[in-house]
Amino acid sequence: QVQLVESGGGLVQPGGSLRLSCAASGFTFSRYAMSWYRQAPGKERELVASITSTGGNTNYADSVKGRFTISRDNAKNTVFLQMNNLKPEDTAVYYCKREIITFWGQGTQVTVSS
Repeated sequence: QVQLVESGGGLVQPGGSLRLSCAASGFTFSRYAMSWYRQAPGKERELVASITSTGGNTNYADSVKGRFTISRDNAKNTVFLQMNNLKPEDTAVYYCKREIITFWGQGTQVTVSS
């Protein structure tokens, strides 16, 4: 069955970095664009970054441009989100999403606090 398993979240101080991973299984990963979304308490889920199936094109929310980088390794069926210079407003549950035929991971908590 299709699975998306996120990992790498945690507590980090402002200005710090985290690298999220999303391990995919149960489908042909290299055929699908993938995205990272996040949802903060009391707010709607929002797109953070997306990447095409080959990794040739990426897209970012304005709020994370220049700080976050999405990438993928199709040989390892994994998509990554490198997050640098983290801010308290980045605190949220981060979700991995398969595009086209939508499927969501269970999410991983990221907390940015001193």
